[in-house]
Amino acid sequence: MPASLFDTGLLDRLSAAARANPRLRQNHNLHAGPNDPVQRFFNAIEPGSYVIPHRHLAAGKDETLLMLRGRLGLILFDDAGHVSATHLLAPASNCMGFHLGLNVWHSVVALESGCVFFEIKTGPYRALSAEEQAPWAPAEGSPAAQAYERQLHTLFQSG
Repeated sequence: MPASLFDTGLLDRLSAAARANPRLRQNHNLHAGPNDPVQRFFNAIEPGSYVIPHRHLAAGKDETLLMLRGRLGLILFDDAGHVSATHLLAPASNCMGFHLGLNVWHSVVALESGCVFFEIKTGPYRALSAEEQAPWAPAEGSPAAQAYERQLHTLFQSG
């Protein structure tokens, strides 16, 4: 096929799949497999999905994210786990994405249903190592994870 076109139907289907996924997120990969040198994918994420605060340590593992739909909160942390910055990301806004270098503690929270972003990072894919997962944050799937996600979510509530 000479071209792959991306329409709103793709984003709708991806968001529906994320809502049905126990982790409340779903990828649509454009790369052929986990060993490809460049990982390019759409990622749908729903409110309540917990992304453990993490950092990337391996050379070349910086990441770029561009919002396509919805509102996403980006949280940056210092080494002790204190919030150092928050950024509200949304398409066609003042802040529609980010690029993070190595050794930056970060997480994201979906602020509304239907969030979809496009992410690019170098391959091959490898799961986060223990050293890349924040020792001060609950592990994904742990009883405390959902309460911590809700706490992060409140950083973006006005009032």
